[in-house]
Amino acid sequence: MQVITSLGLLNLVQSNKFTGRQDSHNHLRFFNKVTSTFRHPEVPNTSIKLLLFPFSLDDEARDWLDKEPPRSILTWDDLVLKFINQFFPPSKTTYLRNEITTFYQKPNETFNEAWERFKGLLRQCPHHGFSELHQLGTFYNSLNTNDQDALDSAADGNFLDKMPREGLAIIESKSKVRYSRSRPNDSRAITNAPSSTSSPSNNSFEIQQMAALLEDKMNIRMSRLEKAISEKNATTLATIKAVEEVCVTCGSNRNLNNCPLTRNNFPIFQDDIHQF
Repeated sequence: MQVITSLGLLNLVQSNKFTGRQDSHNHLRFFNKVTSTFRHPEVPNTSIKLLLFPFSLDDEARDWLDKEPPRSILTWDDLVLKFINQFFPPSKTTYLRNEITTFYQKPNETFNEAWERFKGLLRQCPHHGFSELHQLGTFYNSLNTNDQDALDSAADGNFLDKMPREGLAIIESKSKVRYSRSRPNDSRAITNAPSSTSSPSNNSFEIQQMAALLEDKMNIRMSRLEKAISEKNATTLATIKAVEEVCVTCGSNRNLNNCPLTRNNFPIFQDDIHQF
């Protein structure tokens, strides 16, 4: 039975090979997830990872590992640091951090499209180091006036005064409503149109906007009610707290801030890996 499980694990590892052109963090996430399903009573999980990782590489990535000097990689931590430093260098981190901080909503981009693009940048650089509050503030300040006003309205005040979890719920709710799919230019055109010449289609669209705003507020109020109920349920709260966090750098069950391979939310890049 153990042999069958081992062969199945090897097949899974080889099903998603990293060639050097994909996202290195995504590859580590997949590899950590797959190898965490296998346990051996006499072999540490990190040793299993170290043994199987070469089978997950191909082409340029495999050539890189083969050219590493003998005994330069002795632990799983050694391998993770060298892998990230090779395929996600500090220069790429700097570039993506700049893309996040200078993010802005394009003129013809809907709210939902802007939000998905912003989340995509965050996923590309999971070690960006920005707090949730900073992320939401950056996104809010990048929006056009109409979308900022819509967020403030859904928040019953200043959106930026909300806690990060509430702010995220408001954004996710707004990104799913119908009027969020309309282009910013269309909204401005309706707002600036004289009331005496407004057509039935314009009136209909304005009614849809009002209905969507009401739906936003109802969703937020329902979210708060569900939160209050869940806080009173000790079993649910204990279950939520029991969820394990997995570090994106080393794959262990610990928070990114507590990882010895991380400093100030960034992986520690070293030119001389032998220091470890």
